[in-house]
Amino acid sequence: MGEVNIRKKIGFIVNPIAGMGGRVGLKGTDGYETLKRAIELGAKPIAPEKAKSFLKHLKSLNVSFELISYPKSMGEYEAIEAGFNPIVIGEIGDLTTAEDTIKAAKIMRDLGVNLIVFCGGDGTARDICNAIDLSVPVIGIPAGVKMYSSVFAVNVEDAAKVVSEFLIHGLPVKHAEVMDVDEDAFRCNRLSIKLYGYLLVPYIPGYIQGVKSPTMPIDSELDNQKAIAKYVLESMDPNALYILGPGTTVKAITDLLGLEKTLLGVDLMVNFKLLAKDVSEKDIIEVLDSGRFSRAYIIVSPIGGQGFIFGRGNQQISSEVIKRVGVNNIIIVATKSKISSLSKLHVDTGDDEIDAKLRGYRRVIIDYMEEKILRVV
Repeated sequence: MGEVNIRKKIGFIVNPIAGMGGRVGLKGTDGYETLKRAIELGAKPIAPEKAKSFLKHLKSLNVSFELISYPKSMGEYEAIEAGFNPIVIGEIGDLTTAEDTIKAAKIMRDLGVNLIVFCGGDGTARDICNAIDLSVPVIGIPAGVKMYSSVFAVNVEDAAKVVSEFLIHGLPVKHAEVMDVDEDAFRCNRLSIKLYGYLLVPYIPGYIQGVKSPTMPIDSELDNQKAIAKYVLESMDPNALYILGPGTTVKAITDLLGLEKTLLGVDLMVNFKLLAKDVSEKDIIEVLDSGRFSRAYIIVSPIGGQGFIFGRGNQQISSEVIKRVGVNNIIIVATKSKISSLSKLHVDTGDDEIDAKLRGYRRVIIDYMEEKILRVV
């Protein structure tokens, strides 16, 4: 792949706390108190490792450019560890805030960067949008919990490919939606999504994720969910542990049993009864490692419009959980209307080995005794 003019400049911003609330079951990390709670629960930084992985992929593509980063954990440290010598701008304190992200994006815009790459989630995308609107193209490295916006690459490797192609050959840019969830409502089992604006994103089909589309509570959709739930229940092993992912289609299974599953969390079920509700990664692993169950299954439904079965909104079901359960003990459910808009499914657990094992063709239950084969990429 050829070299580009050294004058091409990339602005690089990392939100170091993005995604920390996911595995511990907090469904986000907005606000100091939530971050404090996440740390108390044992949360570890997610974004810095994703940022370094992105930069290493980009470095392997042999593209020449100037890398302009914000200080310390907001880009500088990650760039240096990945083998870059960034131009560092601005100042930050010990605790990073949304204002730091906004200020970083504004300075980079004023310096004339060709592209801003940010590592974070929907909240970070909102901050970037507030700072620069449509003045500079951007691309997001997915590192948050939900990531319902369409400004993110599918994964870090795809992000690197898009940036490389943008710098070398130029790419068309499209208006991409910036969405975000009311996290307080989200933690109370209510999904309130709002469109906050648009950002310009370099576009290669299949490399940039779509915006999340909601499930419509119409009669045909609800009947389809009930049929799927009936089929799943009839094939369940009463002695096995079932890890139930978020969403209305999975919740339909417990609804048929008269159980109160959390809509947006991960629950555990045994012998048609709930064992635990709204669990964290640690909770799940403790049950799996207890030796109480000889077999376990994961039941998940892809995110509408995006197709992710792991890595978006269900980080509690981490790669460590999947290793213990086994990639062959995953049950995927989706209504016909949801699956009709998806040509493939995605995984982004952050573990390359597990992602590779999950890829390939998998069965998706789409109705009573009816399945469809889809490719996971």
